[in-house]
Amino acid sequence: MSDLIEQPLSWGNVLIYAVLAVVFLLLILGYVTYAILFERKVIGWMQWRHGPNRLGPWGLLQTVADVLKLLIKEDTIPRKADKALFILAPALCYAPSFVVLAVIPYTRELYFADLNVAIVYYAALSAISTIAIVLGGWASNNKYSLLGGMRSGAQMISYEVPLILSIVGTVMMTGSMSLRQIVEAQGDWFWEWNFLPQIIGFGVFIIAAVSELNRSPFDLPEAESELVAGYHTEYSGFRFAFFMLAEYVYMFAIAGLASVLFLGGWHPPAPFLGFIPGIIWMLLKMAFVIFCLFWFRATMPRVRIDQLMSFAWKVLVPLAILNVFVTAVCLEIFIKG
Repeated sequence: MSDLIEQPLSWGNVLIYAVLAVVFLLLILGYVTYAILFERKVIGWMQWRHGPNRLGPWGLLQTVADVLKLLIKEDTIPRKADKALFILAPALCYAPSFVVLAVIPYTRELYFADLNVAIVYYAALSAISTIAIVLGGWASNNKYSLLGGMRSGAQMISYEVPLILSIVGTVMMTGSMSLRQIVEAQGDWFWEWNFLPQIIGFGVFIIAAVSELNRSPFDLPEAESELVAGYHTEYSGFRFAFFMLAEYVYMFAIAGLASVLFLGGWHPPAPFLGFIPGIIWMLLKMAFVIFCLFWFRATMPRVRIDQLMSFAWKVLVPLAILNVFVTAVCLEIFIKG
């Protein structure tokens, strides 16, 4: 795939990219289908429940049946909703979640685009999904949906700040915002990966990422005990599925970003394990991050909205700024000094 990037643009290359994008989209849809099943199984195991175990062997077809149900379910639009924006919001939420995956390098050769501003690209596109969620809540003409959308907007904008600041230390150490170069700069032993020198940034990144995903314990935009279902209360069928699809695709993107920035990407934890393909290590690290996200949902209670916002601005932002200053001082003393 990297060879295609280096070749001049032609209709043949465009066609190859289009085919690869479709194949990748199908793979992502397959991942979402079984990530949901994996989440149910993991949470069931942690809470001493069985999880899906009836439809297909080990319940493997349960999520497939749920997807089919959503696809054939009646598509309803509230009579007083803004129909154009109501229809646009789910697609506008999902499209950026898929496009951001283009900049994540899965191995040294397997990537779609090696941008020198990949982190800025990710932040800019993920902000579009925030607008889409607010748009869907407002267009529904439902007070519960509007409140959920406004909560989501406030939460995602607030946690976007520490999320980006937590990455600055890694960028300073590498001297580049290219995700591929960030992986290349990390060593062959696991203690040479960025999660140790950037332990504060790594912690802030994971916490802020959970909030960006609107997942427990930061799932206030979907607080069913007080908002029915939050910003997607009025959505049904495949339009509702688009919102859920965006959440799980963003989970894939966050896992890939965490693996690349802090966990060595495709590098094995030790040089003597280099005989195992890099894509295997990358997928294992992403699976570990996704497992931790499921773990948080199974064990942590939902926080209050005032605690949520205070934690972002009073704890995470100062810690992220402190990490930037500490990184700068250490680079000045130990590298340049």
